[in-house]
Amino acid sequence: MATTMALTSNLRKLVRTLHIIVSVGWLGAVASFFALSIVGLTSPDAETVRSVYIATGVIGWYLILPLSFVPLLITGPLLSLGTPWGLLRHYWIIAKLLINLISTLVLLGHMKMISSLWRAAVAGTLSHAHYGMQLQMVIASGAALVALLIATVLAVYKPRGMTAYGWRKQYEARPMPQTNDMA
Repeated sequence: MATTMALTSNLRKLVRTLHIIVSVGWLGAVASFFALSIVGLTSPDAETVRSVYIATGVIGWYLILPLSFVPLLITGPLLSLGTPWGLLRHYWIIAKLLINLISTLVLLGHMKMISSLWRAAVAGTLSHAHYGMQLQMVIASGAALVALLIATVLAVYKPRGMTAYGWRKQYEARPMPQTNDMA
């Protein structure tokens, strides 16, 4: 009994291509957010800071948040379940799944703060009172960038290590040797 659904070669290539595009987009959007957050925290120019937090609000809501759900809920599971890799067979896949899940949950937790800075920037009311949130945006986006880079390294290098479930499924998939008992 196979627990994977077989994807045709063309469909597998399409899903893999979408997965790579979305993952690279997510990584790039987080890198941009990180760079802007540093500028927002360190720039002495009020208009630059205001512009930064307007941009980070747009990037957060319209790029990072939607892009975080696609590999987590669509392309990642499709690739795992539609190929011999399987969803729970290899530790590197579980690690990537956990990185994506934790990153998305942390992002959801920070969206209120991102929106608060965005609204203050639009209203022109950003002040030194927002410094803690600004610093937190630098730290959170830097950590997110590191997490996504680790997920990328895992996807490329695919370190060895199968789960107990993976070993069991691999053993079940092997054909049993035929014995010739003609004694």
